[in-house]
Amino acid sequence: MVPKNLRPLVPYLKRYRSGLVWGGLCVLFNNGIWILFPQVLRRAINDLHSGVTRQKLLTYSLLVIAIALIKGIFQFLTRWVVIGISRDIEFDLRNDLFKHLESLSYSYYQRNRTGDIMARATNDLNAVRMLLGPAIMYSANTIVFTAGALGFMLAISPKLTVIAFLPLPIASIVIQYFGRRIHERFERIQAMFSDISARAQENFSGARVIRAYVQEQAEIAAFETANQEYIRRSLGLVRLMGMLWPTLELMLGAAVVIVLWIGGRQVLMGKINVGDFVAFNTYMVQLTWPVIALGWVINIFQRGTASMTRIDEILSQKREIADEIGSSGDRVIGSSENQSPATRNFAFESPDGPITRSPDFSGEIEFRDLNFAYNGVPVLNDINLRIPAGSSLAIVGPTGSGKTTLVNLIPRIYDAEPGAVLIDGRPIRQFPLDSLRRHIGFVPQETFLFSDTIRENIAYGVSQEGGEASLEEIKAAAAAANIAYDIESFPEGYNTTVGERGITLSGGQKQRTAIARALLRSPRILILDDALSSVDTQTEDKILNHLREIMQGRTTIFISHRVSTVRNADAIAVLHQGRIVELGTHDQLIACNGYYTDLYNKQLLEEELAEV
Repeated sequence: MVPKNLRPLVPYLKRYRSGLVWGGLCVLFNNGIWILFPQVLRRAINDLHSGVTRQKLLTYSLLVIAIALIKGIFQFLTRWVVIGISRDIEFDLRNDLFKHLESLSYSYYQRNRTGDIMARATNDLNAVRMLLGPAIMYSANTIVFTAGALGFMLAISPKLTVIAFLPLPIASIVIQYFGRRIHERFERIQAMFSDISARAQENFSGARVIRAYVQEQAEIAAFETANQEYIRRSLGLVRLMGMLWPTLELMLGAAVVIVLWIGGRQVLMGKINVGDFVAFNTYMVQLTWPVIALGWVINIFQRGTASMTRIDEILSQKREIADEIGSSGDRVIGSSENQSPATRNFAFESPDGPITRSPDFSGEIEFRDLNFAYNGVPVLNDINLRIPAGSSLAIVGPTGSGKTTLVNLIPRIYDAEPGAVLIDGRPIRQFPLDSLRRHIGFVPQETFLFSDTIRENIAYGVSQEGGEASLEEIKAAAAAANIAYDIESFPEGYNTTVGERGITLSGGQKQRTAIARALLRSPRILILDDALSSVDTQTEDKILNHLREIMQGRTTIFISHRVSTVRNADAIAVLHQGRIVELGTHDQLIACNGYYTDLYNKQLLEEELAEV
């Protein structure tokens, strides 16, 4: 019966069942040959008691050497197979965990700290590996050897065997008591380790803010406090383990003393010969380490189960936004080029109807009676908006009016109510996520660049889909985003490596690189979420002129606080408190004398003051 906490590991163990069978055979041979060692001593002592000869000494010496040699071979094979399988399962589990984390929705990362996730993917995963490797191996060795030794010991003296195993019930109670407390304390230690990892990650990511506000010493003190708490909890676990092992050793030592006392008297009385008594005591000595190791195994087991529970909390998370495979029998149409025939036969089903992949993706977008809320707090209310294919829409409005939320619903970063968002006249959930997002180029507010070369960052959206972007295509995208000149001025050009999150580039350079990355995909729909906020107006004009050429016949949506950015859009939507309060062209909105007019007049005044 597999414990509930470890059931997620069953599929991984089944995957390597043939290897585990070989490992089990190695355990049997390893312990089977080692059980014979006291029997050789027994025969040698009894035989040599009648007379010592060179032939006898040579024979028994060779037997002892042979046993030690064969045991060494099978002990090596046991470790090689069992520990090797634990490494393989760790490899598979790490890959599955990473794959699952990659598939989780954006909201999951809003609820959970990065440091906590990192701690589970590293420290906890290592504890699970220890459970699958050393814990299984030592447990198997202990069980097999104890079972075999018990038979020989009963054959020698049932009375001494009962005395020798008398402490085992007490040891079992002690192990259960300590095991439960070890499990609880290790869970608290791992939770503290997650807190430390999260604090460290936040400090490294926000290093510039910490220095700007001169909070280095305060953060160091806070980290030291957390570290001291981690040490305190770890020492508590060490003290507990320090009590477990001596307790087991004391019980074994007491059993050995009693056996020596009673068994020695039986030898003197002639009830047991010397060879049998030596063999019996050898078995007891051989059993000492397995029983002591049992305490260590309990420690590893409790750590591993606690860690597996934490890892399974991630693996059991369901994707909030996903394609559901249905049984309607509908075929996926227009699959990607690298898709296998087997994959093309899958049918998808959504609340809006069967999912199909259309070969023609025009890019018409419609919001129909859209309402959206975060955790019950309304953000968008009664949005009705149609964006014709190939047109451009600008969205303006005060901070917190729902602009970013609205555009996030198009690539399904968040999910709207069924039927509220349509593309090409069909509910958005009828499109598979991979197909939908391949047609969209998205540049979010927070520009993110990977710690790689500029070339790889621009080509990211293409290269990750199985293709390769040529240097000429990358340069063309960079030119369209008005970043080509900056890149070519770097000593290593497009092979320049940017720091973590693109820290070695300026804000404007990061935004333009992100725009180039989106343009390289040649999307049917381009979404720029305030993606020009860090560039000057001249650079902005150049980028917008390039975009008008490149995105001709494609749908473009951009959010901005600058009237200069949005004035040439085919339509401008003004969002206020989650509602569209104004909609029209630049001239039409100016004539309305509403929010847009106020925004225009304020920015016009700012420009005039800047020129003075």
